Amino acid sequence: MTSSALKRRAREARSWMLDACFPLWAEHGLAGHGLYHEALDLSHRPVNADEARVRVQARQTYVFSEALRLGWERERAERLIKLGVNTLKGPARREDGLIGRVLASDGSGLKDTTADLYDTAFAIYALANAAEVGEDHALGVAKDVLAAVDRGLADPEYGGYAETLPKGEYRLQNPHMHLLEACHAMHKADPHGGHLARANGIIQLFTTRMLDADTVTLGEYFAPDWSPVSGKHFEEIEPGHQFEWVWLLQRHAALTGDELHPAILKLYTFALGTLDEDGRAFTTCRRDGTIVDGARRTWMQTEALKAHLAMLELGTEDPCDAQAVKSFDILMDEYLTPEGGWIDKFDAEGQVVTEVMPASTGYHVVLAFAELIRVTGV
Repeated sequence: MTSSALKRRAREARSWMLDACFPLWAEHGLAGHGLYHEALDLSHRPVNADEARVRVQARQTYVFSEALRLGWERERAERLIKLGVNTLKGPARREDGLIGRVLASDGSGLKDTTADLYDTAFAIYALANAAEVGEDHALGVAKDVLAAVDRGLADPEYGGYAETLPKGEYRLQNPHMHLLEACHAMHKADPHGGHLARANGIIQLFTTRMLDADTVTLGEYFAPDWSPVSGKHFEEIEPGHQFEWVWLLQRHAALTGDELHPAILKLYTFALGTLDEDGRAFTTCRRDGTIVDGARRTWMQTEALKAHLAMLELGTEDPCDAQAVKSFDILMDEYLTPEGGWIDKFDAEGQVVTEVMPASTGYHVVLAFAELIRVTGV
């Protein structure tokens, strides 16, 4: 049971998205040539650039899929979703079916054709969400991209998937985390497609390779065979990703009906211990929880909010409800603008250190607020 205070904040989240966020990015977020802008400036005006990351096209496609779910301007939302899907199924794809990194803003196609699991995962995620809200052909494209992932990125020797082609120096948890999220979205759009089997494989990789058994904390970098690395790349971790995995593990159990992952409470408790007294999440810490980089970005606060909501769904009501209220208030009071944008980054002293509003941040905020609305039922 959620508190009346949290429900009030869920209603505020809905109003902010419908009345400010979606209209702002629909009006000012389009760059022409079927692409979304990379960013707005702090006055909410477009920042022109000669290139556009594919992940931004995918994330904005998700944002307007969520807008459609929430009942915002159907025809407009459908048009914006189709714009993103057309990019993801066409100019963003390489000849082998995988997703490239960067598009030219003049509509001429890929400028950086590097195959990247992170960008590919977000393309699949966006296509799955578009399919779920009724966009024709999006599901078929998503399945084709997944087939390309199996052909070109799967690592049968050590498990998981190559993060880039050519392969990088390290194995990375972050792209696999978002591929898991994409698998969950694919399952919702295509319940009989076998997507939870792939998700289970990523959970197994998380359990046996990404999670440090001694500290029960999540690493970021690994050797090519997924063995631990030494030094800074082992010792320094990201609280935001600890929170994000709490949410993903809870959602995975809810979708599969499996038992809850045994690490979820320890991950949550660890990440909770890295927050300041007001509930703010920071960039990096050591395995003992000591903060290394006290800068903070919007996305870290949204992942904290999602984790609090996940634990609230599991029945740990009072402390998690209060923590969710704190995270929401931090977002609304410090990060989000009344016009529908955001201040994306503060330094360790609390000073604004960005001159733009990255469009990519919208995925984090909209997803967290959609979860808040879902969990509270408002």
